[in-house]
Amino acid sequence: ANQSRHLYLATPLRGVWNEAALLASLEIILCESLIDAMTFWCAGFRNVISAYGVNGFSQDHWQALKHHGTQRVVIAFDRDSAGDAAAEKLAEELRSAGIEVFRLLFPQGMDANAFALQVENPAQALGELLQQALWQGKGTPVLVEPETSFSLAAAPQATAELPPVPGVSDSETLTVAGPVSESEAFSENAQGDLLLAVADRRWRVRGWKKNLGPEQMRVNVQVRREVAEDHAPGREAAYYVDSFDLYAAKARYSYLKQASIELGVPEEIIKRDLGKLLLKLEGLQEASIQAALAPKNPTPTLSAEDELAALNLLRAPNLIERIEADLTRCGVVGESYNLLAGYLAAVSRKLDQPLAVLIQSSSAAGKSSLMDAVLNLMPEEERIQYSAMTGQSLFYLGETDLQHKILAIAEEEGVRQAAYALKLLQSDGELTIASTGKDEATGNLITKQYTVKGPVMLMLTTTAIDVDEELLNRCLVLTINESREQTEAIHAAQRKKQTLDGLLADAEKQAITRLHQNAQRLIKTVAVVNPFADQLTFLSDKTRTRRDHMKYLTLIRCIALLHQHQRPIKHVEHRGKSLAYIEVTKGDIVLANRLAHDILGRTLDELPPQTRRLLELLQGWVEARSQAQGLKENEFRFGRKDVREATGWGDTQLKIHLGRLTELEYLLLHRKGLAHEYTLTYDGKSGNQPHLMGLIDADRLDNTFVRSGEAEQRSDSGRAIVGTQSDTLNHAQSHAVSGVEVEAVGLNEKPLTLPPQKNHSALSSAV
Repeated sequence: ANQSRHLYLATPLRGVWNEAALLASLEIILCESLIDAMTFWCAGFRNVISAYGVNGFSQDHWQALKHHGTQRVVIAFDRDSAGDAAAEKLAEELRSAGIEVFRLLFPQGMDANAFALQVENPAQALGELLQQALWQGKGTPVLVEPETSFSLAAAPQATAELPPVPGVSDSETLTVAGPVSESEAFSENAQGDLLLAVADRRWRVRGWKKNLGPEQMRVNVQVRREVAEDHAPGREAAYYVDSFDLYAAKARYSYLKQASIELGVPEEIIKRDLGKLLLKLEGLQEASIQAALAPKNPTPTLSAEDELAALNLLRAPNLIERIEADLTRCGVVGESYNLLAGYLAAVSRKLDQPLAVLIQSSSAAGKSSLMDAVLNLMPEEERIQYSAMTGQSLFYLGETDLQHKILAIAEEEGVRQAAYALKLLQSDGELTIASTGKDEATGNLITKQYTVKGPVMLMLTTTAIDVDEELLNRCLVLTINESREQTEAIHAAQRKKQTLDGLLADAEKQAITRLHQNAQRLIKTVAVVNPFADQLTFLSDKTRTRRDHMKYLTLIRCIALLHQHQRPIKHVEHRGKSLAYIEVTKGDIVLANRLAHDILGRTLDELPPQTRRLLELLQGWVEARSQAQGLKENEFRFGRKDVREATGWGDTQLKIHLGRLTELEYLLLHRKGLAHEYTLTYDGKSGNQPHLMGLIDADRLDNTFVRSGEAEQRSDSGRAIVGTQSDTLNHAQSHAVSGVEVEAVGLNEKPLTLPPQKNHSALSSAV
């Protein structure tokens, strides 16, 4: 005999058990039998209905789901072959109706009731199974007319009160909260708010992008509960919003408790939704932190064509001439030495001790144009430009934001507050500051350390005549040609720019810029060895030449580094490691000497460049006027007004520069009543070309040097030739190398205007 105690009546199966659940929730648990459905109901999951057996999902069920707008169904059929087959078939039908489907999997051979009898806490165990339900998909609804009508006669009234369950209060009634699916897809709106839809609950999170540290997750969270247009009477939309830290358990609990009351949703559901939000926000926060730590301007990948063109430039035998020509084609007139020096200084960013450049001129002379011309040929990701910097701003840049990059500041006046930091960064290659901050864990004040690492190449411009001496002697000082001839050449170039040739030149400039930027990207940091270093000589009569000597040596290294694709890369084994390097050639030293004579020669002058320029103008004007009047040059007297009319300089400029020439006794001052007159004591016989004393002629360098470990022996460096400085003579001191002929310069002449001496035999007696 059939001993089953769970039987259906012989009458047709009609109606829907617990139809009130369809009114209360848009997500439903569908069981295979009434006993299984009541098991869920007794465990606190009231949003449950039942089919009438494995094939008992009737048209009444279909019509009820469509009538109440059910959006999501979790099929909780028995875990056997019949249940699995029926669940798969039903899932396909539900998807075709546009309903999202999940499959709840019991242990093999069990149903809901059997599973609940095997566990200690049925409510918790069933809830965990619901969380792990497998998503079966969601289809597009097919709009068709129902074949049969649906009567609610067999269903309970919507307003009917559900009977209580012993041990389970109404406040503990649960709804399905399964895994995040396509219906729970996260998104962002135009304002950057994070959005999440879970069943009839809509979440919005604001302010999450501000949390760039993993220690906190302070956000503004709003949750609202929507209702369908045909919602049951008494059920209205509700919402709750608050700002709190999701990592703070107390604040999180307070939020979910209040949200549960406002929305009429169990705390467990709000808790699970918050958990999903927190996990998503942690992932977004980690992505934001990684994006913030990533290089702001990553190096672009060059195409094969661009890389080949850049390599052809770097391997060109006339690379220096190409650079000078391209800089001129970019619109800068003249200034060949300054442009080349600025370009090489920019290349020095790849070295461990880069150069610094200060471009000095009067207003509107073209210093910004010179700096921009050089910077435009450098990769955008390797240069940082500011108009001004505050005193502490450098200390709070990223630790490696400046490393091997160019820091360009438009005006030295805009960086005077940060001059101290700039000097330290240039000399030490690193900045460190201790600042007071709050410990985020305890709230106590603590000392935090901020570090900015170099090396960095500095490029500044200034119109100031008197510049901070400590900053000045750390820089290569480039002065702009302010002659009338240069102005006329600039005017001609400006007029040409308005023609068709000028239009074509602008288009060509873009191609030149791209070519040089790509070439610079191919220059890598590599050690540079100067095999001629111990044979080089340099002026040593002033302590500041200790820094200028390093500028000279670095200039040589820059030239070699620029030619790295034309030099063999050599290797040496040291302490078990292979060190790669390239070597300096004589040609590098020849070019460095040429630039050093023009740039360092002016830098070491006792007169600033513009003061020297005025002296040269005065010398030519006084010579012409004295000859016209039949006077000796030192007998011709003139006033500041005469100089203003002769040179066209402004009165303020002349006050400064004439005062400086008077102090250094290039001019003598005579009182004439209330006015003053000047006479020129400078004869200008030594010429006007700048010259740096103490540099050895590259042709005299010994090529037969031998590295350590080779068979031949090289003579050691001889003792430096040191002499005392006379009260009336400005002597240059040079270091001699044994076996190398050293050129003595600087005797009885002005430093900037002395041509190289030819008599080497007088060296020892002179010093």
